[in-house]
Amino acid sequence: MGDGYADGAAERGGAGGVLSAAELFDGVGLDYERAFGRLPAQLAAVEWLTGRLPAGARVLDVGSGTGRPVAALLAAAGHDVTGIDVSRTMVEVARAQVPGARFDQVDVRDHVPPEEGYEAVCAFFPLLMMEREEQIAALRRMASWLVPGGLLVSATVPADVEGLEITWMGHRARVSSFSAEAYLGLLREECGLEVLHHDLSLFTPAVPGGEPEEHLFCYARRGVGGGAGR
Repeated sequence: MGDGYADGAAERGGAGGVLSAAELFDGVGLDYERAFGRLPAQLAAVEWLTGRLPAGARVLDVGSGTGRPVAALLAAAGHDVTGIDVSRTMVEVARAQVPGARFDQVDVRDHVPPEEGYEAVCAFFPLLMMEREEQIAALRRMASWLVPGGLLVSATVPADVEGLEITWMGHRARVSSFSAEAYLGLLREECGLEVLHHDLSLFTPAVPGGEPEEHLFCYARRGVGGGAGR
């Protein structure tokens, strides 16, 4: 998510027409998959994850979008995949495109996990339209859903911004984020996770006039003793 985001070029507050996450992604629909569906760092993260999961693992895909590529790849690998998204349009598309997974229209803040938890949670850019405190709480919740030794694979746009208005894929939105160092600190200190790998990369979405975005991908693990933030 990015035009004018990392460099602070967009205006703060006040402008009309700012959309909620559900409204924005209802409007973007399949254009999101066309723009971001072949993101190399994301594909590498899913490949890394599938190589470490037990057969039939329970996996939650937060902000599952159109279901492709993440839920589709995990379901094809034989895992028990649940995708959640706030956008009704995205959920409908995902159900049609990836019948091997389940998709629910629900916010991560309201999702109720199964009692047995998840072997893995994927969270690729789903929190950027939340305020910072909400993002911290959501990360802690996701970490608490992992079984001991479970994996959280996540990505964000690293930037020290809060309540920043941007234009993204032709829509106005308000976003917040953390620097790369701060985000890694949240995973370790707030969520009690071990960060196994992190990587900064640039990606230019396949849209007219698309500009390079900086992305931070992180692979993290819950301790086998079960400790994680809640």
